[in-house]
Amino acid sequence: MGLPYSKKVIEHFKHPRNVGEITDADATALEGSPACGDMLKLTIKVDEETHVITDIKFESFGCASNIATGSILTEMVKGRTIEEAEKVTWKQAADELDGLPPVKMHCAVLAIDALKSAIEQWKERHGLTEKELTTPDRVLRKLRNVLNPLTGASIVRMQLLQDFDVKDGVITIDLDLTREHKFAAHIEEEIHEKLDHLWDVKEVKINFVGKPDS
Repeated sequence: MGLPYSKKVIEHFKHPRNVGEITDADATALEGSPACGDMLKLTIKVDEETHVITDIKFESFGCASNIATGSILTEMVKGRTIEEAEKVTWKQAADELDGLPPVKMHCAVLAIDALKSAIEQWKERHGLTEKELTTPDRVLRKLRNVLNPLTGASIVRMQLLQDFDVKDGVITIDLDLTREHKFAAHIEEEIHEKLDHLWDVKEVKINFVGKPDS
């Protein structure tokens, strides 16, 4: 019995394009579903004057379809403007691969979600979005995309977010981790990446309030 994948999916799975991470990226997005086990990270570089995506790379933590959609999407949007890239749909990504099995269509959705998150981050940093106030609800939405690298689940879902407060442009976050935890620095960096650039945020304070293992 043949594989339920098109030749193009298999080609991009075996020989993915634009794999890796841009270390000095202008925006970074990590989207995923711990339930299905698929996650995708995108990093992009954008020309500030032309808004052209000059470079884009992806890292996949998932199945063949996850890898293939990450690969094809980077090819589709590299060289396009931000405005053009944000119009790309998950259906177009799937069609570029000559289709995906119905049970794997979520991989195309995931790839587009990551792209939209990266674009949103870049636009926020450059004042190109409507100035939405940083409310507790908005902070919580951002923190739901901060993942524990050990489990792939968000710090909210893992109940590592013990408490947070938004007052006078200062966001204070209490994490149920110790400063010495092996992923503490990584999670701290991810939080700053999600929140520091918001236009009305003056400071992000992170407190590690977890108790050391006995």
